[in-house]
Amino acid sequence: MSLHLVDVTLTYPDGDGRLTALDSVSLEVPQGSLTAVVGPSGSGKSSLLAVAATLVTPDRGRVVVAGTDTGTLDRAGRAALRRERVGIVFQQPNLLPSLTAAEQLRVMAHLAGRGQRERRALELLDAVGLADLAGRRPHQLSGGQRQRVNIARALMNDPAVLLVDEPTSALDDERGAAVLDLLATLTRERGTATVLVTHDRAHLERADRTVTVRDGKLSADGPGPASRRGDAAGPARPGRRTPLPWPAPGGP
Repeated sequence: MSLHLVDVTLTYPDGDGRLTALDSVSLEVPQGSLTAVVGPSGSGKSSLLAVAATLVTPDRGRVVVAGTDTGTLDRAGRAALRRERVGIVFQQPNLLPSLTAAEQLRVMAHLAGRGQRERRALELLDAVGLADLAGRRPHQLSGGQRQRVNIARALMNDPAVLLVDEPTSALDDERGAAVLDLLATLTRERGTATVLVTHDRAHLERADRTVTVRDGKLSADGPGPASRRGDAAGPARPGRRTPLPWPAPGGP
């Protein structure tokens, strides 16, 4: 299932007029591929992510998530779609301090009405290299480990679309590279349509495609090195996992 934005325009009130955040933006992200979105501060990157997450409704255009035209949904319907089909990795992990790593994931399944799903939580922690730390609370984890929990939590409800906002901003280069390697691997193995917003061009070789947002307009930089290598060869095989050295989509 893919993510598809079609001729999306988004404006905000600005004094007596309106400020254009996105200007006729179209973007398709296929299943099992990672698209990196780059651009200067204030260019519209965060607005694009908010629209794709159905957190903001555009003035014009269509947003299609896993085959569902979100324009046909009311507020409750969009919230349900986020819980069930969209995973969001925020810039800061925002983990609940009283919960263990495994409990951070299980509460997501509970919010989606899927029960505790303890086995699924442990499987995902294993996939991000934290199987031995499932019982630790956030203060017992490093920054990179907390970000891995953040990613595993976003995958808890088997999302079709994974939206990632500046996941390496608080990490050093080595840990940032490990996080991006993890995202690229999980995207292909689990078949998500992943959008990564980043200001850091140093690690874009992990992406299948890079696009630039500037003044609300989107331009394609072409296929990324990962795509040219043939690494994004299609959707994931569900049973395959590779242990690696790493707000919730619900709500109105």
